[in-house]
Amino acid sequence: MLPNKTVRERLDSLVQQSKGDDYSSISALIGKNHAYIQQFIQRGIPKRLKEEDRRTIARYFKVPEWELGSPFQNQPGSAHSPGFSDFGDDGIVMIPSYDISASAGFGAFVEREWTDNFMPFQNRFINSLTQSNPDNLSILKVCGDSMTPTLSDGDCILVDTLETTLKRDGIYVIRNDDTLSVKRISVNPSTGLLAIKSDNPLYETWPDCKPSEVNIIGQVIWVGRNL
Repeated sequence: MLPNKTVRERLDSLVQQSKGDDYSSISALIGKNHAYIQQFIQRGIPKRLKEEDRRTIARYFKVPEWELGSPFQNQPGSAHSPGFSDFGDDGIVMIPSYDISASAGFGAFVEREWTDNFMPFQNRFINSLTQSNPDNLSILKVCGDSMTPTLSDGDCILVDTLETTLKRDGIYVIRNDDTLSVKRISVNPSTGLLAIKSDNPLYETWPDCKPSEVNIIGQVIWVGRNL
């Protein structure tokens, strides 16, 4: 089952790309008041679409039901293996994966545009990494060698976008204008200022940065790579 926020983003993209449709017309399609779909997409109310509503909308847009929030199990024609679900610790959650090397600046990631790429994780494993809702997690791809040997070019990193303030030293994704960076950040306990470092000594370090001037997008909590 996809994270709730991803489902809302997917439905929004379907509505926006459909000629002649809007939130009101899709609400009418499932027999709801004109603001129903807008509230679902923009406010998350209701939390999830009812099964019959989800099925009607999926058929209308000719997309598999899992894209609108159904469990992955028993989904004919699904791109994912049968049996995927998100029930219990042994269930599976699909985390959206974005290729930042293909993004036009960092705006595409900030806006959380729809992606067809997802990576499956076991709920038990995600819960061992973070207490954040899976809606707050994204997979990004590392570009460059500024964080070697810790992170290498092409590595996949799991980013918790709920962690936008520096609560502890670690590796974070930060934004500077339209530039995306993955850096190690530490805080000086005496001054409260931040040091932004690259693990590769060939790259510059920025000491004594004011926290208000550092735009933290999220904390890196896991890395995966090919051997």
